[in-house]
Amino acid sequence: MLFESLISTGNTILWSYLLIALLIILGIYFTLRSNFVQFRYIGEMFRLLADKATVSTTGTKTISSFQAFCISTASRVGTGNLAGVAIAISIGGPGAIFWMWLIALLGAASSFIESTLAQVYKVKDKNGFRGGPAYYMEKGLQKRWMGIVFAVLITLGFGLIFNSVQANTISIAFESAFGVDRLTVGIIITIITAFIIFGGVQRIAKVSQIIVPVMALLYLAVAFYIMAINITELPGIIALIFSSAFGLNEAIGGGIGAAIMNGVKRGLFSNEAGMGSAPNAAATAHVTHPAKQGFIQTLGVFTDTILICSATAFMILLSGSFTDGSLTGIELTQVAMRSHIGVWANSFVAIAILLFAFSSIIGNYYYGETNIEFINSNKKWLFIYRIAVIGMVIFGSVASIQIVWDLADLFMGLMALINLIAIFLLGKVAIAVLKDYTDQRKQGKDPVFYASSIKGLKNTDCWEDVEDSKLEKEA
Repeated sequence: MLFESLISTGNTILWSYLLIALLIILGIYFTLRSNFVQFRYIGEMFRLLADKATVSTTGTKTISSFQAFCISTASRVGTGNLAGVAIAISIGGPGAIFWMWLIALLGAASSFIESTLAQVYKVKDKNGFRGGPAYYMEKGLQKRWMGIVFAVLITLGFGLIFNSVQANTISIAFESAFGVDRLTVGIIITIITAFIIFGGVQRIAKVSQIIVPVMALLYLAVAFYIMAINITELPGIIALIFSSAFGLNEAIGGGIGAAIMNGVKRGLFSNEAGMGSAPNAAATAHVTHPAKQGFIQTLGVFTDTILICSATAFMILLSGSFTDGSLTGIELTQVAMRSHIGVWANSFVAIAILLFAFSSIIGNYYYGETNIEFINSNKKWLFIYRIAVIGMVIFGSVASIQIVWDLADLFMGLMALINLIAIFLLGKVAIAVLKDYTDQRKQGKDPVFYASSIKGLKNTDCWEDVEDSKLEKEA
């Protein structure tokens, strides 16, 4: 089909010639410019998770650092962690995992930059705050047109296409585990989704902060058990990952090119570092300093890839089932886990993917909502968007897996390209904000940010001196 051919060509151009190089180069650049922020402040990241929600001057309860972390992690932790990792291994071989790790470690610095910028240029709304790349493109770069392009891409990409990917994986997992008709699964998911998304960001935050920790801890507990009982084999698996990453074991997988492309692509789909999605959640948090959400969202990248994706990868590689060319996606993960813990693995993976993917659906929805409001605040557009989300959940439940993933890759690539250009141009602002935070911490203070702290900083509505005095008192 012409449509599928166009998507394939677009993905080839984006992923073979542009994005992999850009993600790695900018990841290194921001790592050096920030003096390795993603490694130096790991302790600070965990400390900041305890920041509480406060009540704003209008009497509305705000989104806490932990809730913002959960909203972004809800979007990050989804099919990419179970099905995406399996696809990367089945196509790119074990070496794809090395490149997934690398893009997470480098991309964490890009994540700090984009999420800090989202806080700097956020705006007030009736629920508290909203912001993201569209907002810092308009306010920081003075390019509203660029913000609108990004807003359209993320609304279509996350709210519609990515959500069809999540629904697709849930329905396949339940059909495989329980023999349930995929359309029936889709209808049930859609009803629950509608209830939550029509409840607003506060309901999304509350659901996310319950689902995300439970699903992550339960899944990791099973994964660590499997690794523990296979502890003697782990050194060999790690050696296999590294040798395959550089084409030294090309008999397994598609060689170094396939390993790099699939590792980076599936890694970005999962952890979203530099893509411009997580900053939309980062902007909702009520904090005293923008860098605080930069740290929190950086921790989200590590949680997603270094912990959860690695857990899936080790389970698959320890099972040996990745050498079966007929298996891919969520079915490969189910077969791998079944080889470790028995027949109940199918049911466990189905339940895990339900929680993982469903949390992504509501997180993805919110990213679209905040960008719809950027383009046009008329409520009828938000209503139309909500109906479209519901429709795409149904569609994804019964669609062919390949076209859904290919569309997701295309929109993800276009979003990342635009966002990476923007954060490169605005990176010096985030670096200055980091320095301000570091200086205050050295003085033993709980950092509080004022727009006047950085010379020439403009269009920062929420960080003017008067407003920050109120924010400091509330916190």
